[in-house]
Amino acid sequence: MIDLRSDTVTRPSPAMLEAMMKAEVGDDVFSDDPTVNKLESLIAGMFGKEAAVFCPSGTMTNQIAIKTHTQPGDEIICDITSHIYNFEGGGIGFNSGCSVRLVHGDLGRMKALQVKDCINPDNVHYAKTRLVVAENTCNKGGGSIYNIEDLKEIGEFCKQTKLKYHLDGARLFNALVETGESPKDYGNIFDSISICFSKGLGAPVGSALLGDQDFISRARRVRKVFGGSMRQSGYLAAAAIYALQNNIPLLKDDHRRAKELGNFLHHLHYISDILPVQSNMVIFKLQDRYPVESFIQDARQKGLLFLGFGPQTVRMVTHLDFNDKMLQETYEILGSLE
Repeated sequence: MIDLRSDTVTRPSPAMLEAMMKAEVGDDVFSDDPTVNKLESLIAGMFGKEAAVFCPSGTMTNQIAIKTHTQPGDEIICDITSHIYNFEGGGIGFNSGCSVRLVHGDLGRMKALQVKDCINPDNVHYAKTRLVVAENTCNKGGGSIYNIEDLKEIGEFCKQTKLKYHLDGARLFNALVETGESPKDYGNIFDSISICFSKGLGAPVGSALLGDQDFISRARRVRKVFGGSMRQSGYLAAAAIYALQNNIPLLKDDHRRAKELGNFLHHLHYISDILPVQSNMVIFKLQDRYPVESFIQDARQKGLLFLGFGPQTVRMVTHLDFNDKMLQETYEILGSLE
């Protein structure tokens, strides 16, 4: 079975498993798991941040960031397609008691002027605007990549208006290998950054939240409240360290295959539209004559898995466990559905 549902479906490689088995561990709740400490120091240093906290998931790191930056009744600005708004179970309201002001950006990417237009007046009738959240790459934007100058411009506006600025960087390394920018370029822009290890980087579990020391100290308390503190989590941290040290360059192959797949899809008559392929995601619309539920089922029967992603819309995601041979087999399966 070829699985393109997500880049979260990867399994640890033998070398990653070996690193996990050899990990030195302790009790991370007492801050004495040496491998977790090493990972947090490594990822914080890569982005030029003072500290980091290791968590089970990217949803948790985003939700911890929101909770740490805000007070109940505050308002958050984000794009209408953003992960924090669409795919985190209503966590903004449930966990933090905040309202949301939505921006209609370009494939998930906001501009500073759009953010500026969302700021509420300093008036008791309005929620207090407190936090801006960007996402790079943008999931519902088809893995779209921000122009870093746009992010910098938003960041400057946030500084001027004393707003906090968080990056959902679940797939940030996908953006970095395409643009050639450095992690520290991003560390200089944002107050906090969420990085996921279990997507394109191929680790089985885990994300990190980065920020200054005071912010991360407060974030650790929120992690405890959310039930995210782990004990001998060094086994998982070892996989994340291995991923950071070995798997980042491999993301380019994921992107190449996704772009080749996108080019192939243009020749299929049952497809009506394809979003630009910028990283490892391929999102396309089907002609009305081919219901998306039937398309997913027909492909599954032939050994190909992917997700419906809205009305007549499909998402495919390339990853470490998807190779060139599988790409050719995918062409054959999709071609047979004509």
